[in-house]
Amino acid sequence: MGIDPNYSFSSKLPSSLGLTFDDVLLRPMKSNVEPGTASLKTRISKNIELNIPVLSAAMDTVTESIMAVSMAQFGGLGVIHRNMTIEQMVFQIQCVKRAEEIIIRREDVFTAHPNSSVKETDEEMMKFGVSGAPVVDESDRVLGIISGTDIRPFLHLGEDDNVRSAMTKKVITASKNITSRDALKLMYENKIERVPIVDSKDHLVGLVTMQGILQSREYESASRDKNGLLQVGVAIGPFDEPRALAAQDSGADILFIDCAHAHNESVIESAHNITKKVDIDVVVGNIGTRGAAEDLSTFADGLKVGIGPGSICTTRVVTGVGVPQLTAISDVADIASIHDIPVIADGGIRYSGDATKAIASGADAIMLGSYLAGTDESPGRLVTLNGKRYKQYRGMGSIGAMKSGSSDRYLKGNPSKDSEYVPEGIEAATPYKGSLETELIQLIGGIHAGLGYVGAANLSEFKKRAQFIQISYAGYREGHPHDVVITDEAPNYSSIPFTN
Repeated sequence: MGIDPNYSFSSKLPSSLGLTFDDVLLRPMKSNVEPGTASLKTRISKNIELNIPVLSAAMDTVTESIMAVSMAQFGGLGVIHRNMTIEQMVFQIQCVKRAEEIIIRREDVFTAHPNSSVKETDEEMMKFGVSGAPVVDESDRVLGIISGTDIRPFLHLGEDDNVRSAMTKKVITASKNITSRDALKLMYENKIERVPIVDSKDHLVGLVTMQGILQSREYESASRDKNGLLQVGVAIGPFDEPRALAAQDSGADILFIDCAHAHNESVIESAHNITKKVDIDVVVGNIGTRGAAEDLSTFADGLKVGIGPGSICTTRVVTGVGVPQLTAISDVADIASIHDIPVIADGGIRYSGDATKAIASGADAIMLGSYLAGTDESPGRLVTLNGKRYKQYRGMGSIGAMKSGSSDRYLKGNPSKDSEYVPEGIEAATPYKGSLETELIQLIGGIHAGLGYVGAANLSEFKKRAQFIQISYAGYREGHPHDVVITDEAPNYSSIPFTN
Protein backbone atom coordinates (compact mmCIF):
# COMPACT_ATOMS: atom_id res chain seq x y z
CA MET A 1 0.00 0.00 0.00
CA GLY A 2 1.38 3.43 -0.93
CA ILE A 3 1.67 6.39 1.40
CA ASP A 4 -1.11 8.98 1.35
CA PRO A 5 0.31 11.99 -0.52
CA ASN A 6 -1.23 14.28 2.10
CA TYR A 7 0.60 12.49 4.95
CA SER A 8 2.84 14.89 6.90
CA PHE A 9 6.18 13.46 7.98
CA SER A 10 7.09 16.75 9.65
CA SER A 11 4.29 16.15 12.16
CA LYS A 12 6.34 13.31 13.59
CA LEU A 13 9.12 15.63 14.67
CA PRO A 14 8.95 16.84 18.29
CA SER A 15 7.70 20.33 18.88
CA SER A 16 10.11 20.82 21.77
CA LEU A 17 13.59 19.62 22.63
CA GLY A 18 14.23 16.61 24.78
CA LEU A 19 16.51 17.71 27.64
CA THR A 20 19.06 16.01 29.83
CA PHE A 21 21.12 17.07 32.84
CA ASP A 22 23.72 19.17 31.02
CA ASP A 23 21.00 21.22 29.30
CA VAL A 24 19.68 22.88 32.46
CA LEU A 25 20.55 24.44 35.79
CA LEU A 26 18.44 25.01 38.87
CA ARG A 27 17.63 28.64 39.67
CA PRO A 28 18.96 29.73 43.10
CA MET A 29 16.22 31.06 45.38
CA LYS A 30 15.80 32.84 48.69
CA SER A 31 16.50 30.28 51.40
CA ASN A 32 16.47 29.78 55.15
CA VAL A 33 17.66 26.15 54.82
CA GLU A 34 21.28 25.47 55.74
CA PRO A 35 23.13 22.77 53.74
CA GLY A 36 23.05 19.46 55.58
CA THR A 37 19.91 20.17 57.57
CA ALA A 38 17.35 19.13 54.93
CA SER A 39 15.73 15.70 55.16
CA LEU A 40 16.48 13.33 52.29
CA LYS A 41 13.97 10.66 53.32
CA THR A 42 12.02 9.29 50.40
CA ARG A 43 9.95 6.42 49.03
CA ILE A 44 11.09 4.17 46.20
CA SER A 45 7.82 2.23 46.06
CA LYS A 46 4.43 2.40 47.74
CA ASN A 47 5.67 0.75 50.94
CA ILE A 48 9.48 1.02 50.97
CA GLU A 49 11.15 4.09 52.45
CA LEU A 50 14.83 5.06 52.47
CA ASN A 51 16.78 7.65 54.43
CA ILE A 52 18.74 8.72 51.35
CA PRO A 53 17.42 8.69 47.75
CA VAL A 54 20.11 6.41 46.34
CA LEU A 55 20.07 2.86 44.96
CA SER A 56 22.93 0.85 43.45
CA ALA A 57 22.16 -0.59 40.03
CA ALA A 58 21.26 -4.23 39.43
CA MET A 59 24.41 -4.85 37.36
CA ASP A 60 26.85 -7.72 37.71
CA THR A 61 29.79 -5.33 38.10
CA VAL A 62 27.97 -3.10 40.61
CA THR A 63 25.72 -4.88 43.11
CA GLU A 64 26.07 -8.14 44.98
CA SER A 65 25.70 -8.70 48.71
CA ILE A 66 28.74 -6.66 49.83
CA MET A 67 27.50 -3.57 47.99
CA ALA A 68 23.91 -4.19 49.12
CA VAL A 69 24.95 -4.41 52.79
CA SER A 70 26.90 -1.15 52.63
CA MET A 71 24.17 0.67 50.70
CA ALA A 72 21.58 -0.33 53.30
CA GLN A 73 23.86 0.61 56.20
CA PHE A 74 24.21 4.13 54.81
CA GLY A 75 20.45 4.50 54.34
CA GLY A 76 20.06 3.57 50.67
CA LEU A 77 19.34 0.29 48.92
CA GLY A 78 21.34 -2.20 46.88
CA VAL A 79 19.58 -4.10 44.10
CA ILE A 80 21.18 -7.49 43.50
CA HIS A 81 21.60 -8.30 39.82
CA ARG A 82 20.06 -11.36 38.18
CA ASN A 83 22.99 -12.81 36.22
CA MET A 84 23.15 -15.73 38.66
CA THR A 85 21.25 -18.89 39.49
CA ILE A 86 18.27 -18.79 41.82
CA GLU A 87 20.37 -20.63 44.43
CA GLN A 88 23.10 -18.00 44.18
CA MET A 89 20.50 -15.25 44.46
CA VAL A 90 19.07 -16.80 47.63
CA PHE A 91 22.58 -16.93 49.12
CA GLN A 92 23.17 -13.25 48.26
CA ILE A 93 19.89 -12.21 49.89
CA GLN A 94 20.68 -14.20 53.02
CA CYS A 95 24.12 -12.60 53.26
CA VAL A 96 22.47 -9.17 53.41
CA LYS A 97 19.77 -10.23 55.84
CA ARG A 98 22.25 -11.88 58.19
CA ALA A 99 24.81 -9.09 58.04
CA GLU A 100 23.53 -7.36 61.16
CA GLU A 101 21.65 -10.08 62.99
CA ILE A 102 22.60 -9.71 66.63
CA ILE A 103 22.34 -13.50 66.98
CA ILE A 104 24.88 -15.39 64.90
CA ARG A 105 23.18 -18.60 63.78
CA ARG A 106 24.43 -21.94 65.07
CA GLU A 107 25.75 -23.05 61.68
CA ASP A 108 27.93 -19.92 61.54
CA VAL A 109 29.31 -20.19 65.11
CA PHE A 110 32.83 -21.53 65.59
CA THR A 111 32.87 -23.95 68.54
CA ALA A 112 35.52 -25.91 70.42
CA HIS A 113 35.41 -29.49 71.73
CA PRO A 114 36.40 -30.08 75.37
CA ASN A 115 38.91 -32.81 74.45
CA SER A 116 40.68 -30.84 71.71
CA SER A 117 44.17 -29.61 72.52
CA VAL A 118 44.63 -26.00 73.53
CA LYS A 119 47.24 -25.48 70.81
CA GLU A 120 44.98 -26.91 68.10
CA THR A 121 42.05 -24.78 69.24
CA ASP A 122 44.20 -21.65 69.35
CA GLU A 123 45.32 -22.27 65.75
CA GLU A 124 41.73 -22.85 64.61
CA MET A 125 40.54 -19.65 66.31
CA MET A 126 43.28 -17.69 64.55
CA LYS A 127 42.34 -19.33 61.23
CA PHE A 128 38.68 -18.32 61.54
CA GLY A 129 39.44 -14.88 62.98
CA VAL A 130 37.66 -15.32 66.32
CA SER A 131 38.94 -14.47 69.78
CA GLY A 132 36.70 -16.87 71.67
CA ALA A 133 34.29 -19.76 71.26
CA PRO A 134 31.64 -21.78 73.10
CA VAL A 135 32.79 -25.25 74.16
CA VAL A 136 30.20 -27.92 73.33
CA ASP A 137 29.96 -31.69 73.60
CA GLU A 138 28.71 -34.15 70.96
CA SER A 139 25.08 -33.23 71.65
CA ASP A 140 25.85 -29.50 71.24
CA ARG A 141 25.31 -28.85 74.95
CA VAL A 142 27.29 -25.83 76.15
CA LEU A 143 29.95 -26.85 78.72
CA GLY A 144 32.00 -23.67 78.87
CA ILE A 145 33.62 -20.91 76.87
CA ILE A 146 37.23 -20.54 75.73
CA SER A 147 39.02 -17.30 74.85
CA GLY A 148 42.53 -16.15 74.05
CA THR A 149 42.89 -15.03 77.66
CA ASP A 150 42.10 -18.58 78.84
CA ILE A 151 44.49 -20.17 76.36
CA ARG A 152 47.66 -18.11 76.78
CA PRO A 153 48.70 -19.45 80.23
CA PHE A 154 48.42 -23.02 78.91
CA LEU A 155 50.34 -22.69 75.66
CA HIS A 156 53.78 -22.96 77.31
CA LEU A 157 52.79 -26.08 79.29
CA GLY A 158 52.58 -28.41 76.30
CA GLU A 159 50.45 -29.41 73.36
CA ASP A 160 48.51 -32.09 75.27
CA ASP A 161 46.60 -29.72 77.54
CA ASN A 162 42.99 -29.86 76.50
CA VAL A 163 40.29 -27.24 76.24
CA ARG A 164 38.38 -28.62 79.23
CA SER A 165 41.25 -27.71 81.54
CA ALA A 166 41.57 -24.18 80.12
CA MET A 167 37.98 -23.11 79.52
CA THR A 168 35.84 -20.92 81.75
CA LYS A 169 33.25 -23.29 83.15
CA LYS A 170 30.83 -20.72 84.47
CA VAL A 171 29.04 -19.57 81.32
CA ILE A 172 26.58 -16.69 81.05
CA THR A 173 23.93 -17.73 78.51
CA ALA A 174 20.69 -16.27 77.17
CA SER A 175 17.60 -17.30 75.24
CA LYS A 176 17.00 -16.48 71.57
CA ASN A 177 14.44 -13.81 72.57
CA ILE A 178 17.07 -11.53 74.09
CA THR A 179 17.17 -7.97 72.74
CA SER A 180 20.34 -6.14 71.77
CA ARG A 181 19.89 -3.75 74.71
CA ASP A 182 19.56 -6.62 77.24
CA ALA A 183 22.46 -8.52 75.68
CA LEU A 184 24.73 -5.48 75.90
CA LYS A 185 23.71 -4.90 79.52
CA LEU A 186 24.45 -8.57 80.33
CA MET A 187 27.92 -8.29 78.80
CA TYR A 188 28.82 -5.09 80.62
CA GLU A 189 27.60 -6.42 83.98
CA ASN A 190 29.63 -9.65 83.62
CA LYS A 191 32.62 -8.13 81.77
CA ILE A 192 32.30 -10.53 78.84
CA GLU A 193 32.30 -10.04 75.06
CA ARG A 194 30.10 -12.93 73.91
CA VAL A 195 26.98 -14.69 75.12
CA PRO A 196 25.97 -18.18 73.88
CA ILE A 197 22.29 -18.46 72.99
CA VAL A 198 20.82 -21.75 74.22
CA ASP A 199 17.53 -23.62 74.27
CA SER A 200 15.78 -25.01 77.34
CA LYS A 201 18.26 -27.93 77.49
CA ASP A 202 21.38 -25.78 77.19
CA HIS A 203 21.94 -26.77 73.56
CA LEU A 204 23.72 -24.08 71.54
CA VAL A 205 21.47 -22.30 69.01
CA GLY A 206 23.51 -19.15 68.37
CA LEU A 207 25.89 -16.52 69.71
CA VAL A 208 25.70 -12.80 70.49
CA THR A 209 28.88 -10.71 70.47
CA MET A 210 29.50 -7.20 71.71
CA GLN A 211 31.26 -6.36 68.45
CA GLY A 212 28.17 -7.37 66.47
CA ILE A 213 25.82 -5.24 68.57
CA LEU A 214 28.06 -2.18 68.50
CA GLN A 215 28.53 -2.52 64.75
CA SER A 216 24.78 -2.57 64.14
CA ARG A 217 24.39 0.53 66.34
CA GLU A 218 27.02 2.35 64.30
CA TYR A 219 24.57 2.81 61.42
CA GLU A 220 21.63 4.61 62.99
CA SER A 221 20.28 5.78 59.61
CA ALA A 222 20.44 2.33 58.01
CA SER A 223 17.64 1.11 55.79
CA ARG A 224 15.97 -1.66 57.81
CA ASP A 225 12.86 -3.82 57.57
CA LYS A 226 10.24 -4.21 60.32
CA ASN A 227 12.44 -6.81 62.04
CA GLY A 228 15.46 -4.53 62.14
CA LEU A 229 17.32 -6.35 59.35
CA LEU A 230 18.94 -4.54 56.44
CA GLN A 231 16.71 -4.06 53.41
CA VAL A 232 17.66 -5.46 50.02
CA GLY A 233 16.23 -5.28 46.52
CA VAL A 234 16.47 -8.00 43.87
CA ALA A 235 16.23 -7.79 40.08
CA ILE A 236 14.26 -10.45 38.25
CA GLY A 237 13.44 -11.07 34.62
CA PRO A 238 10.08 -9.94 33.28
CA PHE A 239 8.94 -13.54 32.84
CA ASP A 240 10.71 -15.20 35.78
CA GLU A 241 8.00 -15.99 38.32
CA PRO A 242 10.02 -18.77 40.06
CA ARG A 243 12.83 -16.30 40.77
CA ALA A 244 10.33 -13.77 42.09
CA LEU A 245 8.83 -16.27 44.52
CA ALA A 246 12.26 -17.51 45.62
CA ALA A 247 13.42 -13.95 46.25
CA GLN A 248 10.35 -13.22 48.37
CA ASP A 249 10.71 -16.45 50.35
CA SER A 250 14.39 -15.65 51.02
CA GLY A 251 13.58 -12.29 52.58
CA ALA A 252 13.93 -9.78 49.74
CA ASP A 253 12.11 -6.55 50.55
CA ILE A 254 11.37 -5.36 47.03
CA LEU A 255 11.51 -6.76 43.48
CA PHE A 256 12.62 -4.94 40.35
CA ILE A 257 11.27 -6.16 37.02
CA ASP A 258 14.46 -5.69 35.03
CA CYS A 259 13.73 -4.99 31.37
CA ALA A 260 15.19 -2.54 28.85
CA HIS A 261 11.72 -1.81 27.42
CA ALA A 262 8.95 -2.43 29.95
CA HIS A 263 6.30 -0.80 27.77
CA ASN A 264 5.81 -4.08 25.93
CA GLU A 265 2.51 -5.93 26.07
CA SER A 266 4.07 -9.29 27.00
CA VAL A 267 6.19 -7.67 29.70
CA ILE A 268 3.21 -5.74 31.09
CA GLU A 269 1.06 -8.87 31.28
CA SER A 270 3.80 -10.96 32.89
CA ALA A 271 4.83 -8.21 35.33
CA HIS A 272 1.20 -7.73 36.35
CA ASN A 273 0.88 -11.48 37.03
CA ILE A 274 4.03 -11.43 39.16
CA THR A 275 2.63 -8.59 41.31
CA LYS A 276 -0.42 -10.79 41.98
CA LYS A 277 1.75 -13.73 43.10
CA VAL A 278 4.00 -11.89 45.59
CA ASP A 279 3.26 -9.89 48.73
CA ILE A 280 6.21 -7.50 48.45
CA ASP A 281 6.45 -4.35 46.36
CA VAL A 282 7.37 -4.59 42.67
CA VAL A 283 9.08 -1.79 40.75
CA VAL A 284 8.72 -2.04 36.98
CA GLY A 285 11.13 -0.57 34.42
CA ASN A 286 12.68 0.72 32.39
CA ILE A 287 10.39 3.24 30.74
CA GLY A 288 10.64 6.78 29.38
CA THR A 289 7.22 8.05 28.32
CA ARG A 290 3.87 9.19 29.67
CA GLY A 291 2.12 6.35 27.86
CA ALA A 292 4.28 3.76 29.58
CA ALA A 293 3.64 5.37 32.94
CA GLU A 294 -0.12 5.31 32.31
CA ASP A 295 -0.13 1.60 31.45
CA LEU A 296 2.15 0.49 34.29
CA SER A 297 0.64 2.69 37.01
CA THR A 298 -2.41 0.42 37.12
CA PHE A 299 -0.44 -2.22 39.05
CA ALA A 300 3.22 -1.25 39.67
CA ASP A 301 4.40 -0.13 43.12
CA GLY A 302 7.18 1.97 41.61
CA LEU A 303 8.47 3.00 38.18
CA LYS A 304 12.07 3.05 36.95
CA VAL A 305 13.01 5.53 34.21
CA GLY A 306 15.85 5.38 31.72
CA ILE A 307 16.08 4.33 28.06
CA GLY A 308 19.76 4.42 27.15
CA PRO A 309 21.29 7.18 29.34
CA GLY A 310 23.93 5.00 31.03
CA SER A 311 27.63 5.53 30.33
CA ILE A 312 28.02 1.97 29.03
CA CYS A 313 24.66 1.79 27.22
CA THR A 314 24.49 1.95 23.42
CA THR A 315 20.73 1.48 23.00
CA ARG A 316 20.19 4.92 21.50
CA VAL A 317 22.94 4.66 18.88
CA VAL A 318 22.23 1.01 18.02
CA THR A 319 18.44 1.30 17.81
CA GLY A 320 17.86 5.02 17.30
CA VAL A 321 15.38 4.94 20.19
CA GLY A 322 15.38 6.77 23.52
CA VAL A 323 14.34 9.84 25.46
CA PRO A 324 16.83 12.28 27.02
CA GLN A 325 16.77 11.51 30.70
CA LEU A 326 15.52 14.76 32.21
CA THR A 327 12.55 14.84 29.84
CA ALA A 328 11.87 11.14 30.47
CA ILE A 329 11.85 11.63 34.25
CA SER A 330 9.52 14.61 34.16
CA ASP A 331 7.10 12.96 31.71
CA VAL A 332 6.84 9.79 33.79
CA ALA A 333 6.65 11.73 37.07
CA ASP A 334 3.70 13.77 35.78
CA ILE A 335 1.66 10.57 35.47
CA ALA A 336 3.12 8.69 38.44
CA SER A 337 2.35 11.52 40.85
CA ILE A 338 -1.34 11.29 39.97
CA HIS A 339 -1.31 7.65 41.10
CA ASP A 340 1.02 8.31 44.08
CA ILE A 341 3.66 5.99 42.63
CA PRO A 342 7.36 6.78 43.29
CA VAL A 343 9.78 7.23 40.38
CA ILE A 344 13.40 6.07 40.26
CA ALA A 345 15.77 7.78 37.78
CA ASP A 346 18.15 5.14 36.40
CA GLY A 347 21.25 6.24 34.48
CA GLY A 348 23.12 9.23 33.15
CA ILE A 349 24.27 10.69 36.46
CA ARG A 350 27.93 11.76 36.48
CA TYR A 351 27.97 14.41 39.19
CA SER A 352 26.03 15.03 42.40
CA GLY A 353 24.40 18.00 40.67
CA ASP A 354 22.87 15.61 38.12
CA ALA A 355 21.25 13.71 40.99
CA THR A 356 19.85 16.97 42.34
CA LYS A 357 18.40 17.83 38.93
CA ALA A 358 16.88 14.35 38.58
CA ILE A 359 15.01 14.79 41.85
CA ALA A 360 13.94 18.31 40.96
CA SER A 361 12.46 17.01 37.70
CA GLY A 362 10.24 14.55 39.58
CA ALA A 363 12.32 11.54 40.64
CA ASP A 364 11.98 10.22 44.19
CA ALA A 365 15.36 8.48 44.05
CA ILE A 366 18.28 7.81 41.74
CA MET A 367 19.91 4.54 40.69
CA LEU A 368 23.67 4.57 40.12
CA GLY A 369 25.84 2.27 38.02
CA SER A 370 29.17 3.73 36.86
CA TYR A 371 29.11 6.20 39.77
CA LEU A 372 29.54 3.26 42.20
CA ALA A 373 31.25 0.67 39.99
CA GLY A 374 34.71 1.94 40.91
CA THR A 375 34.27 1.50 44.66
CA ASP A 376 35.73 -1.23 46.87
CA GLU A 377 32.29 -2.74 47.47
CA SER A 378 31.51 -3.44 43.80
CA PRO A 379 32.17 -6.99 42.51
CA GLY A 380 34.06 -5.79 39.42
CA ARG A 381 37.65 -6.91 38.94
CA LEU A 382 40.39 -4.40 39.85
CA VAL A 383 42.85 -3.83 36.98
CA THR A 384 45.86 -1.58 36.36
CA LEU A 385 46.17 0.27 33.04
CA ASN A 386 49.12 2.57 32.32
CA GLY A 387 49.92 2.76 36.01
CA LYS A 388 46.39 3.75 37.06
CA ARG A 389 43.85 1.55 38.81
CA TYR A 390 40.43 0.80 37.37
CA LYS A 391 37.56 -1.57 38.07
CA GLN A 392 35.79 -3.66 35.48
CA TYR A 393 32.41 -2.27 34.48
CA ARG A 394 30.04 -3.47 31.80
CA GLY A 395 26.53 -2.79 30.61
CA MET A 396 23.93 -5.48 31.06
CA GLY A 397 23.40 -5.17 27.31
CA SER A 398 27.05 -5.99 26.55
CA ILE A 399 27.87 -9.30 24.89
CA GLY A 400 29.57 -10.58 28.05
CA ALA A 401 26.58 -9.79 30.26
CA MET A 402 24.12 -11.17 27.71
CA LYS A 403 26.06 -14.45 27.53
CA SER A 404 25.91 -14.59 31.34
CA GLY A 405 22.13 -14.47 31.31
CA SER A 406 20.79 -10.97 30.70
CA SER A 407 19.80 -11.29 27.03
CA ASP A 408 16.11 -11.60 27.94
CA ARG A 409 16.39 -8.17 29.58
CA TYR A 410 16.43 -6.91 26.00
CA LEU A 411 13.63 -9.30 24.97
CA LYS A 412 16.07 -11.41 22.98
CA GLY A 413 16.67 -15.15 23.03
CA ASN A 414 20.00 -16.93 23.48
CA PRO A 415 21.79 -17.11 20.11
CA SER A 416 23.77 -20.19 19.21
CA LYS A 417 26.72 -18.08 18.00
CA ASP A 418 28.37 -14.99 19.46
CA SER A 419 28.02 -13.22 16.11
CA GLU A 420 24.23 -13.39 16.45
CA TYR A 421 24.16 -11.22 19.59
CA VAL A 422 23.08 -7.62 18.96
CA PRO A 423 24.50 -5.85 22.02
CA GLU A 424 23.12 -2.63 23.44
CA GLY A 425 26.02 -2.00 25.80
CA ILE A 426 29.79 -2.17 26.08
CA GLU A 427 32.41 -3.55 28.46
CA ALA A 428 34.71 -0.96 29.96
CA ALA A 429 36.77 0.11 32.95
CA THR A 430 35.96 2.90 35.38
CA PRO A 431 38.50 4.68 37.61
CA TYR A 432 39.01 3.10 41.02
CA LYS A 433 37.44 5.37 43.67
CA GLY A 434 38.02 3.72 47.03
CA SER A 435 35.27 3.23 49.59
CA LEU A 436 31.55 3.54 48.94
CA GLU A 437 31.26 5.68 52.06
CA THR A 438 33.51 8.36 50.56
CA GLU A 439 31.47 8.49 47.35
CA LEU A 440 28.16 8.70 49.21
CA ILE A 441 29.43 11.48 51.48
CA GLN A 442 30.23 13.61 48.42
CA LEU A 443 27.02 12.68 46.60
CA ILE A 444 24.73 13.34 49.55
CA GLY A 445 26.63 16.51 50.38
CA GLY A 446 25.97 17.81 46.86
CA ILE A 447 22.26 17.02 47.07
CA HIS A 448 22.03 18.67 50.48
CA ALA A 449 23.71 21.79 49.10
CA GLY A 450 21.30 21.83 46.16
CA LEU A 451 18.32 21.84 48.51
CA GLY A 452 19.96 24.66 50.45
CA TYR A 453 20.34 26.82 47.33
CA VAL A 454 16.68 26.30 46.44
CA GLY A 455 15.47 26.72 50.02
CA ALA A 456 13.80 23.35 50.53
CA ALA A 457 13.70 21.46 53.84
CA ASN A 458 12.85 18.09 52.24
CA LEU A 459 12.58 16.41 48.86
CA SER A 460 8.85 16.99 48.46
CA GLU A 461 9.27 20.73 49.05
CA PHE A 462 12.31 20.74 46.76
CA LYS A 463 10.37 19.30 43.83
CA LYS A 464 7.67 21.95 44.26
CA ARG A 465 10.05 24.92 44.58
CA ALA A 466 12.69 23.98 42.02
CA GLN A 467 12.82 26.00 38.80
CA PHE A 468 14.94 25.09 35.77
CA ILE A 469 16.85 27.38 33.43
CA GLN A 470 17.75 25.98 30.01
CA ILE A 471 21.37 26.86 29.21
CA SER A 472 23.53 27.15 26.12
CA TYR A 473 26.66 25.14 25.47
CA ALA A 474 28.64 28.21 26.49
CA GLY A 475 26.72 28.30 29.76
CA TYR A 476 27.45 24.61 30.28
CA ARG A 477 31.19 25.15 29.74
CA GLU A 478 31.13 28.14 32.08
CA GLY A 479 29.88 25.88 34.88
CA HIS A 480 32.96 23.68 34.70
CA PRO A 481 36.47 24.73 35.72
CA HIS A 482 37.96 26.60 32.77
CA ASP A 483 41.03 28.56 31.72
CA VAL A 484 43.15 26.80 34.32
CA VAL A 485 45.25 23.66 34.65
CA ILE A 486 43.85 21.53 37.45
CA THR A 487 46.67 20.53 39.79
CA ASP A 488 44.61 18.85 42.52
CA GLU A 489 41.23 17.38 41.57
CA ALA A 490 38.43 17.60 44.10
CA PRO A 491 36.93 14.32 45.39
CA ASN A 492 33.57 15.16 43.81
CA TYR A 493 34.77 16.33 40.39
CA SER A 494 36.71 14.85 37.50
CA SER A 495 37.43 16.90 34.41
CA ILE A 496 35.81 16.09 31.09
CA PRO A 497 36.99 16.99 27.58
CA PHE A 498 35.19 19.77 25.72
CA THR A 499 34.75 20.08 21.98
CA ASN A 500 34.62 23.38 20.14
